[in-house]
Amino acid sequence: MEEQMQIQEKKSENLSRRKRMLLYVQAMAYTVPASTLGIFITLFSLLLLRAVLEIYNQDFSVEYKKDNSPLTVADKNANDIIVNSLNKLPINSLLKKNIPILSEEGRSVHYDERKNWEYFWLIDPLDGTKEFVKKNGEFTINIALIHIDSPVIGVVYSPVLNTCYWAKRDEGAFKDGKQLPLKIENKEDVYKIVASRSHMSTETKDFIDSIATDKEKVVVSIGSSLKICLVAEGEANIYPRLGPTMEWDTAAAHAIVNESDGSFYKYKDQGNHYYNKENLLNDWFVVESNK
Repeated sequence: MEEQMQIQEKKSENLSRRKRMLLYVQAMAYTVPASTLGIFITLFSLLLLRAVLEIYNQDFSVEYKKDNSPLTVADKNANDIIVNSLNKLPINSLLKKNIPILSEEGRSVHYDERKNWEYFWLIDPLDGTKEFVKKNGEFTINIALIHIDSPVIGVVYSPVLNTCYWAKRDEGAFKDGKQLPLKIENKEDVYKIVASRSHMSTETKDFIDSIATDKEKVVVSIGSSLKICLVAEGEANIYPRLGPTMEWDTAAAHAIVNESDGSFYKYKDQGNHYYNKENLLNDWFVVESNK
């Protein structure tokens, strides 16, 4: 009898702890003002700026993963800084446990474990490593907070451009503190299409050719999550990605598009785009401005 009571008390304690965790995370995700989030992001960006640009501005070695994608010491350093910083957030002390982190450089978390995550961080420490290697500046650092299967906070930081986009559910999206979408002059004259600089597929080319518009089509090629952010800020009309991407490539920018009144949908059936699937490979998708 006493043993059963102890088991019951343990269950109640675990349930209470889980409830506290959800309340604290919800407080951060839904009640921390976007302005406060912006200050945190600015300080956080300074740490990443130094770490990444120190490597970017010198010669560095490049390794290659099993899928033949490049990996640099900057990927590893940025990942370490982000993971360590997220694990040191005050909310973790309150929870007495860290919010889970799923990262491109730490992708080995099995689905049986992560399928039960209520909240988790989804990060790409260096999105656009090919652009980093080419030294064209078109790479970003992506951080998203996911609630079940949707991003509620997103940060996309470009160290070379020294530009930061961020968004928080129901509080808007911002570029360097200016709310999105921005007012773009002379946008009415052209229909601007964003495409991948390093991953242009035949299917994407066919999609672009099929777009019906009376305006002049202009295709802009750029790397990383900057493509999605250009649509979010109103600089571009559409970004079709008919090729492989992973969840950490898109989650942060997806949050920014959502809060800038844009659309992010699956190419096949125009359905919603979800995260934390068993297979972390994204469906083909289209990002479109509604302005």
